[in-house]
Amino acid sequence: MARKIDPKCARCRREGEKLFLKGERCYTPKCAFTRRSYVPGQHGPTARRRQSEFGLQLQEKQKARHEYDILEGQFRLYFEKAQKSAGVTGEQLLQLLETRLDNVIYRMQLAKSRRLARQLVGHGHILVNGSRVSVPSFSVKVGDEISVLESMHDSAYFSEAKKGVQAKLVPQWLELTPASMSAKVIALPTTKDVELNVALPQIIEFYSR
Repeated sequence: MARKIDPKCARCRREGEKLFLKGERCYTPKCAFTRRSYVPGQHGPTARRRQSEFGLQLQEKQKARHEYDILEGQFRLYFEKAQKSAGVTGEQLLQLLETRLDNVIYRMQLAKSRRLARQLVGHGHILVNGSRVSVPSFSVKVGDEISVLESMHDSAYFSEAKKGVQAKLVPQWLELTPASMSAKVIALPTTKDVELNVALPQIIEFYSR
């Protein structure tokens, strides 16, 4: 299975924005973007060039792709699916990205990053409606219940993760039950529910050229 192997911190520096790709490390002084916010490269700190309209569109697309930590081919497929769906393309794209199972685990605060959430799903620790699902890109639907495998509740990792869950920070489209480390999808996410510092219209323009 294909995966991204480029340095995660370089992505943040390249896009000029912290994307929180390394989880807890991103909140500490060790964060590479905090220490070196300039564009990565062998020539050291250099001024960012003025971008063209195409460059701005590309940057917004890359920011969204890196934030959800998915490959270019996957992202394009999501856009094409959103474009064919009824409704606003940007809203449909956001829903497709947000309802990925790995993203739901991240939104439930059971993982500090989407990459770690992908590992939890891939290792078979997550259930959807009582059945084990090990595909991170699995799309959840309204009414689905996402939970942690019961045998893993007392593990060191999930015991610690449970302590850090703050229900008020969970998006409104998820109904979280912290005690059982489970959540129910009660609605489809909207742009109002998600704090995403990405201009969706720019992404649509990029793929509509």
